Amino acid sequence: MKIVVFAGGVGTRLWPLSRKNTPKQFEKIIDEKSTLQLTVERILPICNTKDIYISSGERYKEILFSQLPQIPKENFILEPEMRDVGAAVGLIAAILNKVSKDEPFMILWSDHLVKDEDLFRKVISASEKILQKDKNKIVFVGQSSRFASQNLGWIEIGSAMGDIDGVSLYTFKSFHYRPEPEVAEKFHSDPKHFWNTGYFGTTPSFLLSLYEKFAPEMQIILQKIQEAWGKEAYEKTLGELFPKLEKISFDNLILEKIDQKDGYVIGADFGWSDVGAWEALKEALSTAKDENVTRGKVLLENSKDSLVFNYTEQLSVGIDLSEMLVINTDDVLLVCPKNSVPKIKKLVESLTGSPHENLT
Repeated sequence: MKIVVFAGGVGTRLWPLSRKNTPKQFEKIIDEKSTLQLTVERILPICNTKDIYISSGERYKEILFSQLPQIPKENFILEPEMRDVGAAVGLIAAILNKVSKDEPFMILWSDHLVKDEDLFRKVISASEKILQKDKNKIVFVGQSSRFASQNLGWIEIGSAMGDIDGVSLYTFKSFHYRPEPEVAEKFHSDPKHFWNTGYFGTTPSFLLSLYEKFAPEMQIILQKIQEAWGKEAYEKTLGELFPKLEKISFDNLILEKIDQKDGYVIGADFGWSDVGAWEALKEALSTAKDENVTRGKVLLENSKDSLVFNYTEQLSVGIDLSEMLVINTDDVLLVCPKNSVPKIKKLVESLTGSPHENLT
């Protein structure tokens, strides 16, 4: 089985730590390791380095090579410019279709955390077994919800299909993206709904058949790039053709259009967290809701349920903090309530063209 780790996003919701030149997946957040490094380490017990591929942008090549020296250089699939996930997944599918078209592969994301790594690896192995029996399927991975999240996608399951090595398998019913509060509460109380991790397994040949069906113009371009893979003309071909691909999400391009019968869902509780935003990182690193999470030189008094990350040599002191975020870097100090995190992205976007654009 091949495993592809996507590491191309900018991550504005983790600003000011995550920026264009140093996105969140490369920053050392836990144990002096980046979430990208932790993601690769998580899968090494069940996957050889030659079967691990990294999808990212050309601009991050040097930092990728330095953080992941164990991955073969030819396994870094680097895009000349970002064209959203629809094009990125298509490029991976096209290349793997030439490498081994019917071999199962799994797509993971580099900015997530997992607490139960043994169960997580069982989920991947179960996906591989399913796809070895039926190559014309997509296996989605759902995480049991811990709260009524409005910031995550949800996946609805159909009927139970039994267990594979202790992992539950279901038929696929539907997706729901960032529901309203009352809908999220309903999903959280319903065992038929899981958080959608964004992880899925399939085969290159089947995925490309979906591109041919739902995005034929993109598939024609991907076919030309595929033909150049492994040849001297590849870089030139990629540079000329990839920017022509439509800039669209994978969900809008493919997933929203697939038939229910084409999907399975593995649902499990392996302690998954999407740490794409500060409040999500706080939840992932806390053992209790009111616990404070700190990094660096931090002193808190009479404070609860707050995250304070200090990346400077200066002491950061907080008194009477409650549900607050404080991020202190060399050039930016961010202070806001946890529930104001959605406004961070808008603020960063507003800096474009301003005197503070260099801070994005």
